[in-house]
Amino acid sequence: MTLPAALFSHYRRHPLQLLALGAMIVLATMLWTGVHHLTSQARASLEQSESAVAGRQQVKRKDGERVTVEDFVKLRRRGLCVMPWLEVTSPETGRVVGVDPLAAGCFGNPDREESPWRGELDGRPFVDISDAAELARRQRSELSLLVSDAQDAGDLPSGYQLAPFRVGPDTGELGDSFLLNLDALGVLVLLITALLVRSVYLLGLAQRRDSFALLHRFGVPRRRINRLLAIEIMVLALVCIMPGIWLGRWLATGLGSGFGRALEGLFDQPLYAGRDGGWLMPLATMLAVVLVACLADLLRPLAQRLSGDARWVGGFPVLVLMAGIAVSIWASALVWLFVALAMVFVSAGTLAPMLISRLADGWAGRDTDPLSRWRHRELSVLARRLALPLVALQFAMAMVLAVQALVTTFESTFDRWLAQRLEAEYYIEVPEAVDTGLALDWLSEQPELASSGLWHRVVRGEATLMGAAGEPGPVVDVFALGPVGPLVTGWQLFESTAQPWRALQQGQGLMVNEQLARRQGVTAGQLLKVKLGSQVLNFPVLAIYPDYGRPAGEILVNAAVLPPDFIPGFQSLSVSPGTLDIEAISQQLKQIWRVEELTVRDNRAIAELASAIFDQTFVFTRAMTALTLILAAIALLMMGWVFFSTRAWYFRLLVVWGLSRRQASAQLTRLAVSLTSAIALLALPLGVWLTWALVHRINPLAFGWSLPMVVYPRFWLELGVLSLLVGLSIALLMRRQLKTPALAPESTSALAGGER
Repeated sequence: MTLPAALFSHYRRHPLQLLALGAMIVLATMLWTGVHHLTSQARASLEQSESAVAGRQQVKRKDGERVTVEDFVKLRRRGLCVMPWLEVTSPETGRVVGVDPLAAGCFGNPDREESPWRGELDGRPFVDISDAAELARRQRSELSLLVSDAQDAGDLPSGYQLAPFRVGPDTGELGDSFLLNLDALGVLVLLITALLVRSVYLLGLAQRRDSFALLHRFGVPRRRINRLLAIEIMVLALVCIMPGIWLGRWLATGLGSGFGRALEGLFDQPLYAGRDGGWLMPLATMLAVVLVACLADLLRPLAQRLSGDARWVGGFPVLVLMAGIAVSIWASALVWLFVALAMVFVSAGTLAPMLISRLADGWAGRDTDPLSRWRHRELSVLARRLALPLVALQFAMAMVLAVQALVTTFESTFDRWLAQRLEAEYYIEVPEAVDTGLALDWLSEQPELASSGLWHRVVRGEATLMGAAGEPGPVVDVFALGPVGPLVTGWQLFESTAQPWRALQQGQGLMVNEQLARRQGVTAGQLLKVKLGSQVLNFPVLAIYPDYGRPAGEILVNAAVLPPDFIPGFQSLSVSPGTLDIEAISQQLKQIWRVEELTVRDNRAIAELASAIFDQTFVFTRAMTALTLILAAIALLMMGWVFFSTRAWYFRLLVVWGLSRRQASAQLTRLAVSLTSAIALLALPLGVWLTWALVHRINPLAFGWSLPMVVYPRFWLELGVLSLLVGLSIALLMRRQLKTPALAPESTSALAGGER
C-alpha cells in the first residue's frame, strides 16, 4: 500500500465524514459564487452606466419644450457633433436605450485609436435607435441629444443651451454601499464556512492521530505527512469547488431577474449584460478559504492543535467586544461600521464557548447531585472541544435572526408606505399638451368627489436648491399635489412642525423626503431656497417624510405655488371615485381633453405587482441565510455525534454505575439539548444587536432611509426549536452508541507514538 493510499484510507472507513466535508465546500462555494456573480454584474452595470455618460452634456431648448428629431437634424446641419439618446420604458422589456453609432462617430478623440464607447454601449439595454424608435411608438420614451466635449455653448444656435446629462440620480456612494453590503454578507458566509470546514477537518485529524503516529514509527517524517495532507485537502477542494461554482452561477441566473429589478428600483440602474464574475475569482477565493481553514496551524504541534482549549488570558475579548459596540454606535462610514461588526463577531465567538464552559464548571462546583455534577462537567468539556461548530452555529443563528427581522420589518414598512402612496383606487395619466384646468374644474364640481376629497392632481418636475449666497445647488425632484386632501394627510412623517398638512394646503411651506434631508442636513422648520421655473422662492420645511424609492432628493409642495413658467415633466390624476363609475370618469376626461385613448391603471393591481417584485428581491438573501443555518446545524449534528462517539466508553460507564440504558439515554439527551440550547441563547443577543446595526446604522448609511427597530419573538422561538431538534437528533444517534461495544480511551502518549 502506498503512503497516500494509507492516509486516504481514513475516508474509506468514514465515508460520511468525507461526504460532509465535500458538501460543505460545495454549498459554501455555491452561495459565495452566487453573490459574487450578481455583485459583479451590478458593479459592472453601475460602472458601465457612469462611464457611458460620465461628464457628458446635452442640448436643451430654452423654451422648456422637449427636443425632437427636427432639433437633432437642425443641430447636425449646423455642423455640431450631437448624438441622439432615446430611452424607452416598457413593462415587458424594462428600460431600453437606443443609440446611433453613426452619429457617435464624431465623438472620437483624435488622440485615441479607440472608437467612442466601444465597450460601454454593447449589449442590453443598449440597442440600435431604430429598434428603440419602434418601441417608442407604443411606450413612454424620452429623447436626449448628447453633445461632444469639443462643443461649447457658443457653438449653439439661438434657442438652445447646454445642460449636464445623467441617466438617473447620483448613486455613486449609495451604489457602492449597496454592493458593499452584499460583499459583507458573502464574507460572513465565508467565515461560517471556514469555521465549519475547519471543525470537520480537525475532527478527522483527531481520529487519524494513531495512524500518523504509526506512520512516524515506520519512518515517515512528519513533514512528508504534512505535505501529503496539504495535497489531499487541495485535491478535495478542487474537486468540490468546481461544481460549487457551476451551481452558484446557476443560482445567480435564476435569481438575476429579481436582483435586477431591485437594482433598477433602488438606483434607477438596469442590470446590464456584461462581466459575470468569471471562474478564477471564486476558484481562488474558495481554495484559499479551505486551505487557510484547514492548514493555518500546520506548523503547530498536533497535540496543541487538537486540544481545543485555547484560553484567552485576561479580559481581552471583553475589551474588543466593548470597543466594537462603541465603534458601531459612533461610526460615520460603512467601512468602520463593518470593522465594528467584525470586532463584535470575533469577540462574541471567542467568549461563547468560554462562557458555557465556565458556567458549567461553576454549576458543577455548587451541585450536590453526583449525576448533575457529571453532566455539567461533561457540558464544559463539550463546549471546549466543539468550540468551532458551536461558534459557527451561533453566527448562523444570529445572521438568520437579524436578516429575517430586517426583511420582515422592510416588508411591513414597504407595504405601509406603498399603501400610502397608492391610497387612491385609480391612477389616470394626463396626456401631453392638454389643458388640465378644464379637467380639474369638472372633477371639483362632482358632488361625490367634492364631499370626500378623495382625488388630487400630481405634477412631477424638477427644481434647483439654491445656496445661501444664491449659487445653484443640487437638482431635486418636485412632487406637487393639488388639492391636498385625505389621500395624503395620513402619511407617516419622521419630523414635522405644528399642523404641517394644513400649512401645505395653504401653500405656506414644503416637505422633503428622507434622502434629501439626510444628504443635505435639512431639518423641520428650516428655510429652504428653491428655484421653481424662473422664480426663486423661500419655503419653510414643514415635515420630513419617508421615501423608500429611488435615492433622489424630492420636495413635496402644493401645486398652487408652482409658477406659470414651471415646466412639468409628467402629470397624473389620483382618484377614488366611490359611487361614481371610473369608466364614466375616463369617458368624460376623454371628451374634455379630446383624446381617443387614456391610460387608467388600477392601483391595487400595481400594489400587488410591486409587492411581488419586492418579495423576489429578498429571495436570494433568504436562501443564503437559510442554507447557511442548515449547513451549520448539520455540521454541529455530525460533529456532536462523532465527538460523543469518541467518548462512548465514558458514557457506557453510566450503565456500569447502575443506570439503566433508558436513564443513561435521558442523561445524554439532557446533555445534548443543554449544549445546543446554550449556544442558541448566546446567539439571541448577538442577533438582536446585529438587527439594530442593520436597521439603524447600516441601512441609513447605505441607502439613505431608516427602518423601525422591531423584535420578533417568533423568530426566537423558531431558533429555539431548531436548537432543540439538533440536540434531540444528537441524543437519538447516541443511543446507538450505548448499544454497541466501545473501546477503552487511548493514552495521550499515542500522539508521540508511545505505548498504550
